[in-house]
Amino acid sequence: MAARLNLFHLETSKIIEANLSNIKNGDFVKIGGRKYFLTDERKLRHSGALMSPPLIDFWVQGKIKELRKEGKGAALSGSPRTLYEGEQLVPVLKKLYGVKNVSVILLKLSARETIWRNSHRKTCELLRHSILFTKETKNLKKCPFDGSKLLTRKDDNPVIIKNRIAEYEERTVPLVSLFKEQGLKVKMVNGEQSVVNVFKSILKKLKT
Repeated sequence: MAARLNLFHLETSKIIEANLSNIKNGDFVKIGGRKYFLTDERKLRHSGALMSPPLIDFWVQGKIKELRKEGKGAALSGSPRTLYEGEQLVPVLKKLYGVKNVSVILLKLSARETIWRNSHRKTCELLRHSILFTKETKNLKKCPFDGSKLLTRKDDNPVIIKNRIAEYEERTVPLVSLFKEQGLKVKMVNGEQSVVNVFKSILKKLKT
């Protein structure tokens, strides 16, 4: 989607992984007078719980402001995930890009399908491409994009995924009301279709 629309694909998971790689005990980020210790944040992530919203917002806003200075738009995946993040991020997006240029795509997917898809997907070792499980990809051992080894993320097991779903229902779903209150366009798409049909549906929604 980002490539088709000439946008930067801003994946929160990649930002998190980059900031949590090679950390040592005692490493922290200070935001608003509070220290967020990165080893504690990593434990939250591996348990399926959401990391501290102020820390995620700090990292994501930093990247968005950097992109805007470069004259680039962005396709966000993974943020915002909490009301706090939404309350901080939406005004920034509206200011930088204008409310008419901000759209929200809401993918509807059952818990059962979510668990199956996430527990079967693979991620490449080098550039962290996400490879969905299909009959064409099920036997792949290496990433078709960069040739690196395909791995299963530590947090992609059914127990942790169920924790993530519970977090989503409690802390992310309320964002839909916030988006609408802020005047953003929220467009619903059936996420249980094939990848190509989800892609086509999103493009169609963005044109309307």
